[in-house]
Amino acid sequence: MDGSKLKVFVDFDGTITKEDVGDSIFRKFGNPEKVEKIINDLHNERISSKQCWDLLCHSVQSINEIDLNSFIDEIQIDLTFKAFVNFCNTNNIDFIVLSDGFDYYIRRILTRENLDHLKFFANKLKIINRRFVPEYPYYNPDYPAHANPKQNHIMNNSSDDDYTIYIGDGNSDKDAAQYCDYIFAKNRLLKFCERERISYYPFKTFDDVIIRIKELLSKKRLKKRHQAQIKRKHAYEAE
Repeated sequence: MDGSKLKVFVDFDGTITKEDVGDSIFRKFGNPEKVEKIINDLHNERISSKQCWDLLCHSVQSINEIDLNSFIDEIQIDLTFKAFVNFCNTNNIDFIVLSDGFDYYIRRILTRENLDHLKFFANKLKIINRRFVPEYPYYNPDYPAHANPKQNHIMNNSSDDDYTIYIGDGNSDKDAAQYCDYIFAKNRLLKFCERERISYYPFKTFDDVIIRIKELLSKKRLKKRHQAQIKRKHAYEAE
């Protein structure tokens, strides 16, 4: 491979974990009917993710932290994710976890799996007087659809010389993935890429990702995705 350095950005909910943790928490502890309507409104782009989280947090009248932690501790990660982490370390590949969800459960799950050294960016969630209190330290009104615009982190943590890879599955990945040279997609992100005719590589587990990245590493030269370069250029010019 040429001198390009690989930078990998990975979604958390439904990608590293087997399910969407944020959605699962509110389905468990919130009003089921209200929660389903809120999530459906998000998926149909009637509300932003920030509005969605605010509404979901408000839907939980009281939360017991012990019960919440016990529920989070039952959430499983993709069994092949640790192998992917080791693969990246062995091949000197930088990667960052990006989430439009919350640090509360991400940190707890990563710590449980002895992966708390991984760098991640997410919204913040506190419990005050038995109520959920969300905070959005990375919110940017220029990207109002997302509470934590992942494309900002991609831009801030990579250069034009890097070959960027995105791995994701959902709504919050649709914009961010377009800023990367290579996209691994499943579920809603895959359908979006198909609909918008964006090139992608389908995956089910991180084993699929490892196999494909090995093939990329064996190439003499990696071709950067033109549309991603245009997206990044426009973003730089807008600053």
